[in-house]
Amino acid sequence: MSVAKEILAATDALCEKLAPLNFSEPVTHVYNPLIYARSSHEKYVKRYGASQKKVLMMGMNPGPWGMAQTGVPFGEISLVRDWMGVSAAVEKPDNEHPKRPIEGFDCQKSEVSGRRLWGYFAEKFPQAETFFADYYVVNYCPLVWMEESGKNRTPDKLPKAEMKEVNAACDDYLARHIELMKPEYLIGVGAYAETGLKRISKAHGFSATIDKILHPSPASPVANRGWAPQAEKQLQAIGISLP
Repeated sequence: MSVAKEILAATDALCEKLAPLNFSEPVTHVYNPLIYARSSHEKYVKRYGASQKKVLMMGMNPGPWGMAQTGVPFGEISLVRDWMGVSAAVEKPDNEHPKRPIEGFDCQKSEVSGRRLWGYFAEKFPQAETFFADYYVVNYCPLVWMEESGKNRTPDKLPKAEMKEVNAACDDYLARHIELMKPEYLIGVGAYAETGLKRISKAHGFSATIDKILHPSPASPVANRGWAPQAEKQLQAIGISLP
């Protein structure tokens, strides 16, 4: 079985493990774009996740206007569609939040984190295929948690007891990526992701170099002071040189 098919099999296993889980208030709605945006996610995996990589980068979980809409990690719509060449019809999630509608590639809002991350790589690699020859980006967890107000709730804010099964499933999912892609470098996009990579690598005996870059979220005052040059310096310090 090819690398991409193995990853998609791991995706199916992940979704099966996460589907029966319940979460307490203030969480009122939970989305999994690996289910309702499966078509575009599958295109991303088949086109760009079909081989071994030098660098595997990992984010935390979907943003409301990025992967939640497109099924692609940090999935800023214009860059997913125009730079990656990935688009597809996106279905509706079960129990859609009225303040967080899923409009797929018709969504007019911008995912700032994705615009920063993919915009930087698109500038360095005008052809997406050149970037993905050595690099791949995956999110640790596919779930989006929302409160009644529509406010996003990140995994680090959920009770540890509720996250135990989520983490177990997501650890297996990421471990499978590492086994298949055999990266030299594992880069967490943010400290949460780096911690997860260290935990997974220790449990499985992976030997890749582990480090992190600044998360591009607009909630980070540091990232708002020029994310791209800071991330580039961090990558260079790790030993990863881009054009």
